[in-house]
Amino acid sequence: MRHTLLFRQIFSLLNNLKYLNFDSSAGCSSNLSFYSLHPIDVSSTLLELHVALDNFNDCIYLLDGCFHQLQTLCVRMFMIPLSDTTISNKEKIPNLRCFSLHCNTKTKAYGELIVPLLQRMSNLEKLDLYFTVVNKRMFVDGNKLKKNIINYMSRLKTISFNIRSIIDLYNQTNLPSNEDIRHIFKDFQDNQIICCVDYFLETDRAEYLIYSYPYRLKDYDQILNNFTGGIFECVRNITLFDEHSFEHEFFLRISQSFPFMKSLNVMNDKSQKNNLHSRPKKNNQDLPIIKYLHLVKLDLTDAHDDYIKQFLVD
Repeated sequence: MRHTLLFRQIFSLLNNLKYLNFDSSAGCSSNLSFYSLHPIDVSSTLLELHVALDNFNDCIYLLDGCFHQLQTLCVRMFMIPLSDTTISNKEKIPNLRCFSLHCNTKTKAYGELIVPLLQRMSNLEKLDLYFTVVNKRMFVDGNKLKKNIINYMSRLKTISFNIRSIIDLYNQTNLPSNEDIRHIFKDFQDNQIICCVDYFLETDRAEYLIYSYPYRLKDYDQILNNFTGGIFECVRNITLFDEHSFEHEFFLRISQSFPFMKSLNVMNDKSQKNNLHSRPKKNNQDLPIIKYLHLVKLDLTDAHDDYIKQFLVD
């Protein structure tokens, strides 16, 4: 609440503000929430806003009537829940040129809230999306992105995204090929589109990931054994997860693909097939040394003991 009140006071004191960065990595306690508060003093001068919000309704609140001249909005959102109340999400937002939406928690409101909001941004030139969708019946692929979002943005020049869909395993749908994906995004020459599907038999679910490359985001979550590699210079925080063990070669690929990684979270309770004790001593000496030159935070809370030894010895 304190951050929200401070945010409101800024606009009552600074009448000619054009740029404001009110985002913070301090945690969800600093996220703004405008629920049950009086309207913000309208700003007719603000052109660019970076902000962390509590939920989707707060984003609608800011876009509908608060900042008439806003051209760039970058939102980091704590959650996008399905809403029991009806919110207005139809009026066009003609002045907005750049929009970024990041949400680290899973959402079931892709079709109900996210798509209608993006369809309002008819003059958008740059779009950046990062979220995970939970839906029993559908996944978000290139066809759905084009049909439901891109086709509504005739001026769109740049798009970057990382969208993960989680569906029930028994609801598998025919997935598009990489060639289909490339054809859908042929007008965006600066991007290569990567897609992959993973099946988790222990939990009866499938996950479909689609993202643009070069990868410009700071976070890359839930990397599996089938990670094909590449160079991700912007990524600082990654999470590794799989139902199958991670071996030495996989960690080598990770260290090479994320040269500026600062935070690593390993989530895997499976013992390594070729752990330190099962490998002959000579083989251990022949293995290439893995270096994490910028790593400052390592989380092994949800990892098997083999991975603790991997980082201590290898």
